[in-house]
Amino acid sequence: MLAGRIVQKGFIQLVEIEEPRLGPPQATGEEEIIFQPEITCLCGSDLPYFCEEQPSYPLDVGLSLHEMVGTVVETTGRRFRAGQKVLAVPVAQVGLFERLRLSEARAIPLDPRRPLEAVLLAQPLGTVIYALKKVPQVLDLDVAVVGQGPMGQIWCAVLRMLGAREIIALDVLDARLAMSPRMGATAVVNPAREDAAAAVASITDGAMADLVIEAVGHASQALDLCSDLAKRGGRILYFGVPPDKLREVRWRDLFFKNVTVHTSVNPDFARDFPLAMRWIGEGRIDLTPLITHRFQLREIQRAFETFRDKAGGALKVMVRFPAAG
Repeated sequence: MLAGRIVQKGFIQLVEIEEPRLGPPQATGEEEIIFQPEITCLCGSDLPYFCEEQPSYPLDVGLSLHEMVGTVVETTGRRFRAGQKVLAVPVAQVGLFERLRLSEARAIPLDPRRPLEAVLLAQPLGTVIYALKKVPQVLDLDVAVVGQGPMGQIWCAVLRMLGAREIIALDVLDARLAMSPRMGATAVVNPAREDAAAAVASITDGAMADLVIEAVGHASQALDLCSDLAKRGGRILYFGVPPDKLREVRWRDLFFKNVTVHTSVNPDFARDFPLAMRWIGEGRIDLTPLITHRFQLREIQRAFETFRDKAGGALKVMVRFPAAG
């Protein structure tokens, strides 16, 4: 079967590997499945493996992919049956395989009322739902969302649904800001072209944002900008995956503004992903406008390049596996 392997910075290949096999039932009681992806989606947390220089190459086979829906081929447990459609999240993003072995605890059933592409977005939505539990309710709050990539756009959609008063979307790319009002933003700001703090002050009548969400992360993290936008005694939710070290961050500003900083990672498979699936299945939220590009597995190099370069306004970049037909 085929699997992906990053062989050097910016280059990924498909290689032939052996089929995964299930062992005997686990002594821990944690049963396993063989999962066959059909439709998958690239995430910003996959890009560092592809874009950043690594200590040695090639990287481990299977890096990096973790947003996927497909079929249970085989199982040692009773939670799923062979042939059942599920959303699965591989451990440590090692999921770029035609078939893979993983714990059944890392999968949830799909809602059959929506297409596979729609329910696939329950994975990123689940991470937002989990993060929301870290902060007070957002009804009537002024919220700034820094970064309007796929996750920032999902944040706008959820904040609209939950009743935020102002949803201020910030990004340096006008193409991304053009999507933000459709997803729920009440105002857009491009910090590359205007004073972001002054713009947020104007929108909020000088009060500034009750909550600021950092949805950029990685080397481009924007914690200082979040600090500028937060009101005194406000909150920042650092949602973007940070680099190993945050250098030259103006932490003293946060300190004297009495700002509370929250972080969030690793949603719960028993609560967060199922609730996200339910929201999508019931039609409470529609994230499909974020799907901008589709590729076949054999085009995985182009898919990563398109996502990396934000080519053609790329937001959610789907990859279709052979099992999808």
